[in-house]
Amino acid sequence: MASEKNKTVDTVEIPVEEKLRTLFQLQMVNSEVDKIRTLRGELPLEVQDLEDDIAGLETRIEKYNEEVKSLENNISGKKNEIVQAESLIKKYKEQQNNVRNNREFDSLSKEIEYQVLEIELCEKRIREFATQIKEKTTIIDESKKVLNERNNDLEAKKAELDEIIGDTKKEEEDILNRSKSLESKIEERLLTAYKKIRKNARNGLAVVSVERDACGGCFNKIPPQRQLDIKSRKKIIVCEYCGRILVDNDILEEKPIEK
Repeated sequence: MASEKNKTVDTVEIPVEEKLRTLFQLQMVNSEVDKIRTLRGELPLEVQDLEDDIAGLETRIEKYNEEVKSLENNISGKKNEIVQAESLIKKYKEQQNNVRNNREFDSLSKEIEYQVLEIELCEKRIREFATQIKEKTTIIDESKKVLNERNNDLEAKKAELDEIIGDTKKEEEDILNRSKSLESKIEERLLTAYKKIRKNARNGLAVVSVERDACGGCFNKIPPQRQLDIKSRKKIIVCEYCGRILVDNDILEEKPIEK
């Protein structure tokens, strides 16, 4: 018998009026959170944008540093080639002093000419690499300057955001706790619908009262009979224009919002 009694208590349907009252209370609490977060304005987004910019600049600088290092290695390689070519030229010139005929002399002369051309080509490539290093170094320096400015901006924005968050943190936590408490009293299906409406609605308003015979969300007129249905609190009624849940102005008079 006891278990049957408990079962009966657990399955008691919450009156629609109570559902509407709790939803409206939840909306008012959520709107308080929205106001607090509005105080922060665009700061969170600005901080995120600055962090993204900084990450991009750091990646850019790292990439150009690697390219400069590669170019410096290329220059070092070309200088080694020049040393080798000069060594061969010296060797071939010494061999020319001991040739037995003109054919051998001419052959060595061609080898010397080839190495001279190799040196000229290496020197040209070194100049090209040096020019590229200069260009990339300029970009690195400019990027570092911008990076420093972005870091300073980020530090200032974070300090400003932290100050605002610090001033409202306790209040926001209290409100969020009230929000969770109210959510626990709402059936999952209805809460999901509420959150979906709130997400898509302007200003995050999912539940609105009737104001001057109109929807408090989209301000479209509500027919008299529909207003009577809303006042009766017998069923959940949504605005046929904007889809928000409608309640009458007096719904919280009997039971004020929870603190």
